Amino acid sequence: MIRKEINKISEVGKALISVEGNPGVALNHVVELLNADSNQSLSFAKAINISEDSTRFQVFNGTQGLSTKTKIRIHERPLTAGFSKNMLGRSFDGIGEVNDGGPEIIYEKQLSTRLDTLNPTVRLVPKQALWTGIPMIDVFNTLVKSQKIPIFAGPTEPYNKLLSQIAQGAKADVIIFAGIGLKFDEYQYFKNELSKSGNMDKTIMFSHLAGESQIKGLMLPDVALSVAREFADQGKDVLVLLTDMTNWSNILRNVANYQDMIPSLQGYPGSLYSELAKRYEVAADIEGAGSITIIGATTLESLEDPVPDNTGYITEGQFFLENGKLKLARSLSRLKQQVNGDTRNDHRAIMTAMASLLAEAEKAYEAAEVGAANDPFSQKLLRYRKDFIEKVEEPFGKPLQLEEALDLCWDILREHFDAAETGLSKKLIDQYWNK
Repeated sequence: MIRKEINKISEVGKALISVEGNPGVALNHVVELLNADSNQSLSFAKAINISEDSTRFQVFNGTQGLSTKTKIRIHERPLTAGFSKNMLGRSFDGIGEVNDGGPEIIYEKQLSTRLDTLNPTVRLVPKQALWTGIPMIDVFNTLVKSQKIPIFAGPTEPYNKLLSQIAQGAKADVIIFAGIGLKFDEYQYFKNELSKSGNMDKTIMFSHLAGESQIKGLMLPDVALSVAREFADQGKDVLVLLTDMTNWSNILRNVANYQDMIPSLQGYPGSLYSELAKRYEVAADIEGAGSITIIGATTLESLEDPVPDNTGYITEGQFFLENGKLKLARSLSRLKQQVNGDTRNDHRAIMTAMASLLAEAEKAYEAAEVGAANDPFSQKLLRYRKDFIEKVEEPFGKPLQLEEALDLCWDILREHFDAAETGLSKKLIDQYWNK
């Protein structure tokens, strides 16, 4: 709701604007800046100093293009996001406004987007799996409700396609997709795939397209996570898919540079770690309520880049996408042991046995590169490695139930090895080998 609009900027600096007197804002109140003639949104600014004579605002993305004629729009409720169950199946922009051409939504309430820290006493120890339908995740690196985990991938990897695949198979009550710096065809791909899978009616899409206002991209995760927390407070298990957190961090860097903050490594602000942590720490299993699980796609050239490096210290493992495959050797869910002992009795054993055989197969592959590995068992390992990459590390295709994924693992072992070569117990061999 708009409280009022004013047009009395007295001074424009590099990153600050000043207004005579107090136009009716409190400290940290965020206002919108508009073109005086067209009313086009130009930027947002935050009140950082209020005195009897003037109010100073810090402009998020610099004052270029602003003048003393620029209009200031003061909203009734600063930094809030609308919430309604009718948001399910709909699409919104970075500040929570409907952008799918459908009817406006009558919101049940307005939510703060400050992402206040959750009281630690209401956080539960994660003990429930969140199944995705992807064997490499469900069997080998089980995702746990309330986990925060990134997908590390090169810029050309199909990480957005992987997020779409997860959304199609995820056993969650609500899926919130939050895309920053998307190309239009990527946005449309997500929407089409979710519609085909039948999951669109439990999905909310927040999207910021490349070329749109950077400030909308900067604010988007906070809006999406605020909505996620409200659904969780109402008892829903929510899965939040963020992409691309490197795009978001780059916007953060641009805004920090406009504001003359002292840069750190590669120009990112020194607060990069805390800014990322503030968003990822929203993930929680809440006592007496639901849960929030966060998967954040993070593109990289090197793991030593500031964004993935900081992310690794915050999150609980990583999924690593390389050459279109989810690589077992580079992926880890640090919480998987919390849940994979309570599934089918062969789960942990098959996970360990296949990972061990794959490690041997990688050694055989390296030996084969120099003309060795010609013995019969090494040849078995090489064929197993090829099959494992094509059938298990391949994340795309029809979602599989956990039992189907475990049966697939047994099929691969039977095809390439004798029972005694797998390292599995006689009890499990008797139960599953000839199933």
